[in-house]
Order: sequence, then structure tokens, then C-alpha cells
Amino acid sequence: MGLAGCTSGDADTQANRPERIESIGLMVQDMSNPFFSAMDKGAKQAAERIGATINTQDAQLDLANQNNQIDAFIQQGVDLIIISAVDESGIEPAIVRARQAGIIVIAVDTPAKGADAVVMTDAVQAGEKSCRYLFEQLGGKGNVLIVDGTPIQTIRDRITGCRRMVEEYPGITVAGQQASKNDRASGLAVTTDMLTATPDVQGIFGMNDPSALGAVLAVEQAGLSDRVKVTGVDGSPEAVAELKRKGSPFIGTATQDPAEMVRRGVRIAQDIVAGNPPKESTILIPSELVTRETVTEYPGW
Repeated sequence: MGLAGCTSGDADTQANRPERIESIGLMVQDMSNPFFSAMDKGAKQAAERIGATINTQDAQLDLANQNNQIDAFIQQGVDLIIISAVDESGIEPAIVRARQAGIIVIAVDTPAKGADAVVMTDAVQAGEKSCRYLFEQLGGKGNVLIVDGTPIQTIRDRITGCRRMVEEYPGITVAGQQASKNDRASGLAVTTDMLTATPDVQGIFGMNDPSALGAVLAVEQAGLSDRVKVTGVDGSPEAVAELKRKGSPFIGTATQDPAEMVRRGVRIAQDIVAGNPPKESTILIPSELVTRETVTEYPGW
């Protein structure tokens, strides 16, 4: 998957590249999500390791904010932008401007068109692992709900992974699928709606942990804790706590490592500066399954 833009300015872009990474701009989608707080933590670790400054900006899920933030980083003359894009296509013109200014741009968590490279979880694998475990725990049969999310690549990939598992388990029926806004409150709302329409449900897959934990609340409020199981994706601190809570419907999560995404992104940028760009422009980090049985061994974020 080639992400590096082949624009007419690419030759100039290479000539303008910094000789070393001294300043980093990190752009996250939504700092209220612990996933992006962990990303910020990883950025600070990576910046400290190489003696660079770090400036983190929160888009609050707004593409216009990310456009403005990139323009500000261009004005500041940062050497590296690491971005978790709100809109992978909509942000492309701003990324092209940054690269024409000589800034290295690494996308993390989800692709961003025009970036030099992307570092992300193997999201298809994460969806497969979470749903395979859920379906196994249901004995390979039953009605399930899917709590979807915003239409970015990483979320679409998780749903693709889950749907592959549905095909492998003919006894599983998807009784409902609705999109949340990737947070607990909307996960609660859409799951409540789906459970009202289809109360005969045995399992729920939330495409991220906040939405899955919202689904857990909906299950408990509907009095279905004893017969509905829920899984998610992220391996977040909140999911870890929920896996340890006795009697919770939440039984598993497929991990992501947001801090490592950023650390890896900084290393790739250093390689680019040194004249050794990655052979593949998409770098996938494997996902691991964490369950009630294995949660005490999981190092977490």
C-alpha cells in the first residue's frame, strides 16, 4: 500500500528534509480517549530518547482542526509530524503542504493519504481475534450485535476481521449492526437501541473498548448480564479493569499498542533522515487477545 505521494514537488521535498529530528508535532484525534493519552506518552518517551521537543495537538475529531494544526506546524518548522488522522483523504492536501515544506509525515493508527509511512495495528487480525474468541465462548452459535464506529480504515478493518469470523461460524447470526461515535456514551446508546429491537442476543462485538464498555452498560441495564458476552479491541486500562470485575459481561479484548506506534514512527522518521526509508510504507503491529484468564499477564499501556 503506497502512501507516499508522488507529487511533482517530491524532489524538492527530499532536498528540504531535516538532517536530524529535533522537533516533533503529534496530532491525535481525541485526547479524551485514553488511547490517545497513551500515544502522547509514547511520543514523549521517543522525543526524550532522541533529544527532540514534542508538541501534542488534539483535533477533537475535527478535520478543520487538523488542517489548522498542520499549517501551524509548518509555520513552526517542525521536522516530523506524527498524525492519527480524523479523515484519511480529507487531510491529504495539508500533508502534501507539510511534505513540500520538508517535514516528514508519519501516520499512526489509521492511514493518511500523502504520508511517508503508516504504523498501525493489524486491525483485521484484531477483529478476527476478538470475534473468534467471542464466538467460541458462545459455543459457535447464537445472535450477535456489532457496535461499529466512525468510517476510518482501522475501524473498517476490524469489522472486516469480525465478518470473516462470522463466515467461519455458520451458527452465528449478526442480528444488528450500528455505528457508535467510538465512545462509551454512544456505545451505550446504540446497543440499547439494538437490544430493544432484538432482545434475543447472546454476544456483542464492540470495535473499540470504549464502545464495548458502553455495550456492557447497556447489557447490565437490560438485565442480561447472565446471558450476553461482550468483547472489544484496544487492550485499554478501562478494559483491563473490566476484565477483572467479577460478574462483568466483558470477556476479552484484542490489543493495540498506541505508545509503540509512535515510538516506531519516530524510528522510521530517523531512518528516512538517514537515507533508509522503510521497504513497505505500511507497518503492521500484531494484535494479541487478552481474556479474564490472561489479563494478569498483560503489561497494558
